[in-house]
Amino acid sequence: EEQKDKSFVQFKSMAYGYRAAWKILQSYYERFCMDGKPFTVRNIISRWAPPNENDTEAYIINVLKLASIGGKEKLLPPSNASSYGRLSRMIAAMTTVECGVPFNQVDTEAISQGYLLAFPKNKEKLEEWLLEEDEYGPKILSFLLFDVLEDLTYFILGYSSDVVTRI
Repeated sequence: EEQKDKSFVQFKSMAYGYRAAWKILQSYYERFCMDGKPFTVRNIISRWAPPNENDTEAYIINVLKLASIGGKEKLLPPSNASSYGRLSRMIAAMTTVECGVPFNQVDTEAISQGYLLAFPKNKEKLEEWLLEEDEYGPKILSFLLFDVLEDLTYFILGYSSDVVTRI
């Protein structure tokens, strides 16, 4: 496909663009491990949007706020299906910062499709994990519920040492 912008790659669909994002995040994880750096939102954004091209600190603050992730929170590698929830929120927040799309209007289906294009072997693991029952029903329900409750606890009670980086 012909590229119209020499500075940025264009993809045939949003899903393929998100596939590239997932693959880039996996390469960051591997690089950070080699360099002894933690895989955190702060380190990811600092590499993704360097200060010589962006207001990196504002970018980080916006992503942390939108995705409700702590700035120093160590994230699992993208290739681990258990990382999907947090990293997909981070990618949605990055989409908001990069493209100006309101956070609640980001195409989360394309993010999911991109994940499965990037890590096709994880399809069954991801489906199993999301549908697995716990004491509250399917994990996807408690995952969403408890993630929201956890975030509210951080903001309302403020008893996380990481709360400052979450704002």
